[in-house]
Amino acid sequence: MAAGQLAADSLTGFSLSQLETAAALVHQHVQPTPQYSWPLLSRRLGCEAWLKHENHTRLGAFKMRGGIVYLEAMRRQNPGAGGLVAATRGNHGQSLAFAARQFGWKAVIVAPHGNSEEKNAAMQALGAELLLHGKDFQEALEYSAELAMERGLVAAASFDPLLVLGVSSYALEMFRGMPEPDLVYVPVGMGSGICGVMAARDALGLKTAVVGVVSKAAPAYAMSFRARMPVAYPVTTRIADGMACRKPDERALEMMWRGVERMVEVSDEEIEAAMRALFSDTHNTAEGAGAAALAAATREQSRIAGKRVALVLSGGNVDRTVFARVLGAG
Repeated sequence: MAAGQLAADSLTGFSLSQLETAAALVHQHVQPTPQYSWPLLSRRLGCEAWLKHENHTRLGAFKMRGGIVYLEAMRRQNPGAGGLVAATRGNHGQSLAFAARQFGWKAVIVAPHGNSEEKNAAMQALGAELLLHGKDFQEALEYSAELAMERGLVAAASFDPLLVLGVSSYALEMFRGMPEPDLVYVPVGMGSGICGVMAARDALGLKTAVVGVVSKAAPAYAMSFRARMPVAYPVTTRIADGMACRKPDERALEMMWRGVERMVEVSDEEIEAAMRALFSDTHNTAEGAGAAALAAATREQSRIAGKRVALVLSGGNVDRTVFARVLGAG
């Protein structure tokens, strides 16, 4: 069964067989990434701390897994389209540009003005046509839908069960590559990552608590999670572009309400401190969203004392000048 033939509209969870089918497709293009327990990080947090290193994929972030499964399905479902249009702050766009190249499609990517220059360059290097539009991700997303209609291309989703299936492959690797964790902290952008973690946990029959992490300066998902309804809120974060969501996806929220224990909000200052800590303790580079899980664990240090804790380092694609500023501060 091809990954795209799975129940793409399911919000009730995926079987282990479905997740493994999607993972097999992902692993044709992406090597599994490691999960390590780092002694200095464990000492810093007062627990047994493990990092899932999605900064080690060939695009430097977890998103490429979802793009592969999504594009494989879109290509078969829309054989006459020949391409897609997507909005992004960077990693999702790189994922779709990479997958489009693998499957012979054109990728048109819309990013907001002021987006990461290095992420923009990476998307173009992967063959994408890059357009800058709007002041934030939501405006870029709305424009991308208009552009898809104008050009007769597929309007690529920012959240979709197929994306969840693809990125769940990293969660399968993580849960099978370490002893069962008591809890796992997962950064939340549009929601595919945390939903993929929940899907893998449930399919494997684990009891691990899943904790979402959002930026205090982009709190829409946390507000929506608490309100039990979608709540839009302006984005002001200067560092966590991977979590810069103004308007949550209702399907993602419905999945989160069924399986996320809680949401933790972290400040830009806490995220930057976590970026420095990750470099000091593990010599790994993390972008803002990639360091958010550690920021949340640090905030909840007394709560996790003595436990086994997994932290998703979702990506390392931070501009050199930004990383230099962060490392030089504090």
